[in-house]
Order: sequence, then C-alpha cells, then structure tokens
Amino acid sequence: KDMTEKELMLYNYKIINELKSRKIIRTKNNPIADYCEWLVSEKFGWKLEKSSNAGFDAYDSNGFRVQIKCRTLEKGKGTRQLGIIRNLDSDTFDYLIALLFDEDIEVVNGYKISKDLIKQYSKLSKHQNGLILYLKGGLLLDERIENITQRFK
Repeated sequence: KDMTEKELMLYNYKIINELKSRKIIRTKNNPIADYCEWLVSEKFGWKLEKSSNAGFDAYDSNGFRVQIKCRTLEKGKGTRQLGIIRNLDSDTFDYLIALLFDEDIEVVNGYKISKDLIKQYSKLSKHQNGLILYLKGGLLLDERIENITQRFK
C-alpha cells in the first residue's frame, strides 16, 4: 500500500523477467500497456475509454480519439517496434501517443504521431493483419512528429 504506482510496475517488470529467465513463462506480457495508458491520461487529464474498446484508448481534451502505445527498452536497447496498428483507414482513432520506457519504468521518449506519419513510416504485416511502426530513423527526424517527452519528466 505504501508503494507508488511506478514502484509497483517496476517490481512487476523484474518478476516477469525472472520468471522468463527460469523458463516458467514464455513471453513478457505484462501490464505496462495499461500503465502507459493510465500515465498518459493522468499527465494530460484525459478520459480513458473502456479497455474493451477497439481502435483508441482515450479522448483528449478536444474530444479527439487517441491510441496509446509503448515499448520498454532494456539498457537502452531492444526493439522500438510498437504494437500492431490495425484498421488505420477505418477512422478508429485520430492520432497516436507513443512512449518508450527504460527498465526503471521511466519515460525515455514520448511522441504524438499523426495518422499521415503512421501511413508514411509503417509497414504492412499481412501475418499480423496490421501495420508495424518503429520509433526510430526517419520518423523521429520528420519535422511533423511532436516530441512530448518533457511532459513526463
């Protein structure tokens, strides 16, 4: 009860890693995505949508639908691939917020990404039936991306 939300997330992250190293579990599925959505909504004062909603996670202060995704990097390394983005052309969300966490569950980078940028920099995965977007390279150099990292410091 005395621990902060971030401390609880950090312990969970370490437990998942240990269980995986002991081959007790096979994946690192953990609640970091839910934590990310909660954190973004807290920082911006947004209303989270029900977790069963497909396509977006929150409404921003102007009523726009926001999809929220994240990735945890270990020692600054690892994939910067976000979760699969589905139905981009179905108008299920207005823009994407993406966060990169370090192994201490600190926000390393945060970005607001338009659907136009997602279309330009993502690749279609037929196998996963959606778009794959990496937070690196040309996307991060594009002047249209909005760096929101300071909102989380």
